[in-house]
Amino acid sequence: HRLDLEIVEGSGNRVLTRDGHELIDFYGGHAVAALGYGHPQLVSALADQAKRLIFQTNLVELEARHQACEALANFAPPGLDRVFLVNSGAEANENALRLAFRMSGRNTADRTKVVALKGGFHGRTAAAGACTHGHESWYAFPRTPFDVQWVPPDDPDALKAAVDDATAALILEPVQGLAGAYPLSCEVLQAARSATEHHGALLIADEVQCGMGRTGTAFAIEDAGVTPDILTTAKGLAGGFPAGAVLASAELADALPKGALGTTFGGGPMACAGILTVVQCLSAPGVLDQVAELGRRIRDRCCVGPVREIQGRGFLLGLRCGRPAREVLPELRRQGILAGGATDPDIVRLMPPLTLGTSEVEALERALTELSSNSKDSP
Repeated sequence: HRLDLEIVEGSGNRVLTRDGHELIDFYGGHAVAALGYGHPQLVSALADQAKRLIFQTNLVELEARHQACEALANFAPPGLDRVFLVNSGAEANENALRLAFRMSGRNTADRTKVVALKGGFHGRTAAAGACTHGHESWYAFPRTPFDVQWVPPDDPDALKAAVDDATAALILEPVQGLAGAYPLSCEVLQAARSATEHHGALLIADEVQCGMGRTGTAFAIEDAGVTPDILTTAKGLAGGFPAGAVLASAELADALPKGALGTTFGGGPMACAGILTVVQCLSAPGVLDQVAELGRRIRDRCCVGPVREIQGRGFLLGLRCGRPAREVLPELRRQGILAGGATDPDIVRLMPPLTLGTSEVEALERALTELSSNSKDSP
């Protein structure tokens, strides 16, 4: 389903359409444009790397790969010391699940299922798609590669009851993206950690959408004081260049035999240049603090016009509206705001570049307020 919209150029946090309209991008290319468009440091890093070496195989050492992996490991929660670079979020989750079935507990043959949360989206490949809630309409494979037990995203008791000695992994998004920026509570995340530890299963934090600074911390799960066994990330990881990553403990990674994981394009020098630049930019003083602060401002001041409630954290927010998002989104575009939808039909989802500033948040406030005088939501 495509919008009736063609984007031809981007600059900073704005995009230009074919017919000459400028939009503030609160969609971020589906959370991919972490540094916006034309960011000078990212453009320079990619151009310099392209001049030196566009691609080489994983069979050889690359300084760019070493630098990117070291920076990403340092950015991640302590204990996730090993990085395997891939090309996308689905590929990262596919490899995380493979790793879980190989390494969970001692009797891996007895591990036959994954516990996943209703509302979660983990990708469209065979294993990741099997763990994506509501995949039946598009999955197409005759069977899933393992059993999946679904639990509500807001019920820690049901989660603890579902994890047992047959569980290889529990996979979850700390903030469910496609579901409408639905944040899991600290209680649920801590229950996930204790249940998986008790039964020898692995906890996979899918931070493909909510990670890389989007919630105002490096990774969303850190707010709950929980460190997963495996963490996946992608989308904004390289600022728009395709890249994904699986992060795991040294204990897990070092136990893998060579050849257990593989990729052709993952960890290529162009992606690595992008990863290193994004990590450096997000690690600069005050950057993530501003994401958290402006996210709070949106939650505090944008319950106007059609918006009834706001959920999420940082720059991953769901605006729950009093009427369908499909009506609100085109009205916002006419006001100069590009945003997205969710599987919840009443939610407008915001995933802007992390470089967004106060003036652009104020523009969103004005646009939503203007909608209140042009719709049935007027007092």
